[in-house]
Amino acid sequence: MLIATEAVLAMRCPECGKLEFHTISRFAFSGSKSVQINCSCGTAKLVITASNHLYWLQVSCVICETRHQQEITGKTLWNSGVTRLYCPEVEMELGYIGSEPEVKEVVKNNEVNFEALFEEFEQEDYFHNPSIMCDVLNRLHDIASSGALYCQCDSQRIEVNVFPDRLELHCKNCDGIYIIYAENEEDLEVIRQVNTIELSKHGFKCMDSLVSTSKTKKTRRRRKT
Repeated sequence: MLIATEAVLAMRCPECGKLEFHTISRFAFSGSKSVQINCSCGTAKLVITASNHLYWLQVSCVICETRHQQEITGKTLWNSGVTRLYCPEVEMELGYIGSEPEVKEVVKNNEVNFEALFEEFEQEDYFHNPSIMCDVLNRLHDIASSGALYCQCDSQRIEVNVFPDRLELHCKNCDGIYIIYAENEEDLEVIRQVNTIELSKHGFKCMDSLVSTSKTKKTRRRRKT
């Protein structure tokens, strides 16, 4: 009988947003009841406490800015597929823990490739600023992958509509709308400073350099209907 002695954690840092894989050894609990997993930036991602063949997971949440607790058995941690770490408030996945091949496969299948999305529209005359649009899409990808893109109605069904000068995020549950402009360096700088995007339930929001700064000279083009 082969006894598994390692598990792998895949989780984005709630502070810097970097996705990293961490190996967790069963023997790490021999001299201590708790093991803390840190990001390379030093931020604590996960604390695992062992007690009577049970493991309590304290998961750092980028959305709630607190820690959520999950209880799993030793059999589940070391032998049973992939355990999904999630935020119970919005039911958003925060990370995965399990065997290395299975965890990497789940991460691969769940990664949204915004580069591919960009390539579908990559015509010279489509985007007002192709380079800025690509960078904005990549930043949105990072935010979504860290679990920090969500709607107040608790739905995860958010679609992205791409226009020449902007992205429109649409909640398919409540029809909330969030607009992200992508025309110039100011627009890119705004989204780079944002770690969380929350759509308003049945509402409308706009991430715009004009909203975030005191500049008033630039007039946005209204969407044609």
